[in-house]
Amino acid sequence: MNAPAIEIERAYGRCEQITRRAAANFYYGIRLLPASKRRAMSAVYAFARRVDDIGDDQQDRQRQMEALADQRRRLQALADAPDAWGMVRLEAEDGEPDPVILALAHARWHYELPVEALELLIDGVELDVLGAQYETFEELVGYCRAVAGSIGRLCLAIFTEGRANGAAALADELGVAMQLTNILRDIREDQARGRVYLPAEDRRRFDCLELDGLPDQRLAPLIAFEAARAQEWFASGLRLVEQLDARSAACVLAMTGIYRSILERIVRDPACVLHRRVSLGGWEKTWVAARSLTGACAGVGGAR
Repeated sequence: MNAPAIEIERAYGRCEQITRRAAANFYYGIRLLPASKRRAMSAVYAFARRVDDIGDDQQDRQRQMEALADQRRRLQALADAPDAWGMVRLEAEDGEPDPVILALAHARWHYELPVEALELLIDGVELDVLGAQYETFEELVGYCRAVAGSIGRLCLAIFTEGRANGAAALADELGVAMQLTNILRDIREDQARGRVYLPAEDRRRFDCLELDGLPDQRLAPLIAFEAARAQEWFASGLRLVEQLDARSAACVLAMTGIYRSILERIVRDPACVLHRRVSLGGWEKTWVAARSLTGACAGVGGAR
């Protein structure tokens, strides 16, 4: 194995370490994939984790925007490099190679990852840093498409090895569904950070424009309304699994199954998110993943 190949192997190893440690829900799905696809998914997750961490950092806004701009420059270098080996040489010239960017570069050329989706992810996190709020549900969907639909399209490129065949819109819908679930699950934590994602038009509709200090019985109908919307996005986006091979379908079913289980708990008790973080235990996630693999291999998700 030559030096560039060794460097890329190390880069993938680092991305897999990050994914195992930090991907509470993501990893249960991607471990069902073949090794090459699992490594590429880890590279995508590691980059997304980095960008998300910048957005969640409590440092001043200017430094956050500068850090995101630096990630944009790295993506531009990735897009301009002639191949993954060229990226290794470029990183070596700059000093210590960035393992996440190297792995992402290799995955990009192997699976034709859309660089514009990676840039869109940064667009979405910039909205968080700038404290954006959303007047309409359509505006919120635009944000969800940026931070989560973009990941859906990147995953689809890996699943289909660059031959998405018009399925990008469905991957985008699943991303929106999962991000809406995140927003509902994290409503309490986001509020503490001064972030409000639920559309102002919906908050006015339920007489909850200002969320602080409202009793559960006032907020529960609003949360239930948004949860029902998330369910609709899941129902539409899950048509994607019909176009995937068995193991890719199992991965999608596992990842979405975990989020749908969280959403179902919110639907049953909308006010629960106001008092605790709704999550699944490790054994529950393992059960969802095993059931997804069984279902996909039995013919769910276009297994072949």
